[in-house]
Amino acid sequence: MINDILVEVCCGGINDCLTALKCGCDRIELNSALEMGGLTPSLSVLKKVKTMTDVPICCMVRPRGYGFCYTDEEYEIMKQDARLLMDNGADGIVFGFLHEDGTVNVERTREFVSLIKPRQAVFHKAFDSCTDMDIAIVQLIECGVDRILTSGGASYPDIDRGFERLRRYNVEYGDRITILPGGGVRRHNVVDILKETGCRQIHMTAKELLLDPSTMHTDDNPDVKNYSYVAVSEKNLTEIMNEIRKAELN
Repeated sequence: MINDILVEVCCGGINDCLTALKCGCDRIELNSALEMGGLTPSLSVLKKVKTMTDVPICCMVRPRGYGFCYTDEEYEIMKQDARLLMDNGADGIVFGFLHEDGTVNVERTREFVSLIKPRQAVFHKAFDSCTDMDIAIVQLIECGVDRILTSGGASYPDIDRGFERLRRYNVEYGDRITILPGGGVRRHNVVDILKETGCRQIHMTAKELLLDPSTMHTDDNPDVKNYSYVAVSEKNLTEIMNEIRKAELN
């Protein structure tokens, strides 16, 4: 850890994992399709990375983008994905279940936690879409969730607007569930996030957009953003870690 802070890096594939490991991350959240907020990753990537490091790898289980209310068929696939990922070395599973009205689907959450334990059960930023986060956090604790990834309800990238809630949750519930700030972590705000919230872990992609021009030749007026994908930036991640290293956090 750097300055007693655990750094988790959100990775979308093998190249992101290599970058995160090179920069000295403490934990990887492994996904695919970061452009969609992160979907279930490839087993092959997980297996490959597990041969390269002992750093814990928690895997996203999310079958599609746009929402967290799943059909029965999607839910069954998610359970099977979780089993397969753990069978292949995942140290934890990242997930989130809501009802259409923005409340936690307690039944599915409890069942998923039971499936995951004793590995890490992590509720992702679906938490920030809850209509009543104060009720939701108590429900997640009662379900046995180990950690919540959250911006304190703030919309990306304005995580500073969630500082008060993040600090309150960390003080009130930090002995029962880990509060993991994430969503808009940058070089200029990482120290403020840690100081203002009191959290000792942080989650980031430290992202950049990389261009894949292979299909641009069919477009008469190409917009580069339409041909780019989200990746972990070695430069950005190194700069953020250096800010943590220099900070006076105690």
